Formats: sequence, structure tokens, C-alpha cells
Amino acid sequence: MSIQPSPSVIAFKALYSDHHSWLNGWLRKKIGNSFDAADLTHDTFMRVLTNSDVASLREPRAFLTTVASGLLSNFYRRKKIEQSYLDALALLPAQDIPSPELRVIILETLLEIDALLDGLPGDVRKAFLWSQLDGLSQADIARQLGVSISTVKRYIVRAVQQCCFGVNR
Repeated sequence: MSIQPSPSVIAFKALYSDHHSWLNGWLRKKIGNSFDAADLTHDTFMRVLTNSDVASLREPRAFLTTVASGLLSNFYRRKKIEQSYLDALALLPAQDIPSPELRVIILETLLEIDALLDGLPGDVRKAFLWSQLDGLSQADIARQLGVSISTVKRYIVRAVQQCCFGVNR
């Protein structure tokens, strides 16, 4: 007795075989290298496999393009953060540069914080970053945003809650 694959598995296999090469080529043109394109192609199909009803797709290439575009946006965002971090490291004296292991941990932490802050409104994010990275006072932030100091305090608390607990109201 042989086990027959489910209709969703059959639909996914068809989607993959029909569109994998096309999607990989599309991503390769966007990114400019085959290694990252292959990774993003794989990630796109994994996202589709785990989150979508493939059998009901009417426009598979449009759907794959939408999923891949979101992943591509995240890819560029990550690259920008990585480059900013490397630029900051380049400014440090040699004795202050963290070990490779610590650099990986710091970069992953920066990426996690970025993802957490991404879900917050712009002014909340700005207030938090200005206070933490630029050392602006709450009064200075209030002036720049055109809000009260108590609003700035609420913004910062909200951002801290989001970073520490993933609480986003």
C-alpha cells in the first residue's frame, strides 16, 4: 500500500517546479548575486509552504512576487543595519572592537530591536531612538516632535515595553 500525497502537497510541488527557476531569476536580477537570490527563493517557498493555501492561488507569480518582495525588503533592511554596525565598528580603536562571537550577538540583538521597533508609530520610535542613541532630553524630544514632555515619556515607555516584552498597544 502506498501513501498518496495530499492535494496541498501536490499543489505545492507543482507551484515549486513551475515557478522556482523564474523566481530565482527575478530575485537574482534584483539582488545581483545568485547566492542571496537562492536563499531568498528558498525562504519564499518556505513561507508559502507554511502559511498559504497553494491550491487556491489564481495568480501564482503575482503571489510569489509579493511574498518575495517582503522578504527582499527585510533582506535590504538587514544589510543596511549590518553595514551601519560595521561602519560603527570601524570607528573604534582596535582594542575596543568586540570579539567575532560578541559581534554576532550584538548584530542579532540590533536586528531584533529593529524588528520590535518597526511595529511602533514613527514618533514613538523617534522619541526612543533620540533618547537612547542621541542622548536628547525629553524636553528636546518634545520640542522636535511638537508634543508635551508627558507624551514623550509615554512614547519612551511604550518603546521600552515593546523592546523588553514585545508589548505593542
